[in-house]
Amino acid sequence: MIDDIPGIRRVLAENKVIAMVGLSADWFRPSYFAAKYMLEHGYRVVPVNPRYAGKEILGQRAYASLREIPEKVDMVDVFRRTEDVGPIAADAIAIGAKTLWQQIGVKNMEAAARAEAGGLDTVMDRCVKIEHARLFGGLNWVGVNTRVISAKRPRYIAN
Repeated sequence: MIDDIPGIRRVLAENKVIAMVGLSADWFRPSYFAAKYMLEHGYRVVPVNPRYAGKEILGQRAYASLREIPEKVDMVDVFRRTEDVGPIAADAIAIGAKTLWQQIGVKNMEAAARAEAGGLDTVMDRCVKIEHARLFGGLNWVGVNTRVISAKRPRYIAN
């Protein structure tokens, strides 16, 4: 499991296509905020939510499952309950994703272990939006303590 700054920075730099499982079309949901932010920072976001299959969220076509996505997915970002992550991890392995990311409050150790055994990086109990903003988005410029101490500016991800 990746839980250190260099590892999270690497994952965010290497994974450009993110399938967000459980992405909501409701503007006030955390998944919507995260997807909007990642889109604005050069990532491709693919919504995965059976409720919106065939429709669009933030201008992106939604799919009912990971296996229906017709393009290569780098990261599977899970906005579902902890107990729902097992089958999602299996699908992430099946589609050849590189990373299984479980959002804040989501901690399925069995699914993470299965994903790691399948060759995926895993991140748990963290938000991609918060981590990107902390490590690449310049939060330190507005006084937020990012817990990153360095004499060098971080390499920003090119859009």
